Amino acid sequence: MQALAISDSKLQERRERVFLLLAGFFLCAMTLLNVIGITRFVQVGPMQLAVGVLAYPLTFLCTDLISELYGRARANFMVTVGLVLNIFILGIMWLSNALPAIDPGIQPPWQTLPLAGEVGLPNGTSVQGNVELFSLIYANTAGAVLASMVAYILAQYVDVALFHWIKQKTQGKHLWLRNNGSTLVSQAVDSMTVILVTFGAVLLAGEMSWAAVLTLMASNYIFKMVSALLDTPIIYGLVHFLRPYLGLVDQQETQA
Repeated sequence: MQALAISDSKLQERRERVFLLLAGFFLCAMTLLNVIGITRFVQVGPMQLAVGVLAYPLTFLCTDLISELYGRARANFMVTVGLVLNIFILGIMWLSNALPAIDPGIQPPWQTLPLAGEVGLPNGTSVQGNVELFSLIYANTAGAVLASMVAYILAQYVDVALFHWIKQKTQGKHLWLRNNGSTLVSQAVDSMTVILVTFGAVLLAGEMSWAAVLTLMASNYIFKMVSALLDTPIIYGLVHFLRPYLGLVDQQETQA
């Protein structure tokens, strides 16, 4: 009834604003993963997590909401935009590393860090002595960005495809099933891929054990799994509010 009292232009404006908001949160969480990535690991209860992972479960909530409210094409469009941004971030990082640094004599003092002893890096190399801050960050994050991009491609498209496959099989019923089912499977793909690609070099070099890798993998997945289960009432509440707010009361209309 609310949608009948609102003009089509107003409804369209609402739909685009909500889509922009959801896409913004999605892209922000994805970018955080790339920017802060594995720069720090934190202990969250029994789980050992890279700080970049903390906001990442939000991407699956946004993907499922857009899939439910706007349809598969919009969800895939947002995922594709995220892929382009991943490539852009990786390209800017590569270019910044390739360009020559300014003369050490005029560099600000915080741009160079003195390291106590030799420090191993995720790409299998090691550094020691005075090291440029950007070089250290690049060595720690460039591989993680590539890993997150590979995991992103696999996980996010799997999430959208599985969400709509379950929705079709259940004839649009059981939102909890397609929300959790698609997310739990796609996050397993994401957790395994990102850890293996990020730490593959040091694992093969024998500088990191399989036990440590599996611990990180399990911690990542458990955190994402718990987050997915906890967001079930959130997605129900948001869909219940947003469908009439966006004029998508009819189930067929949500497919558009």
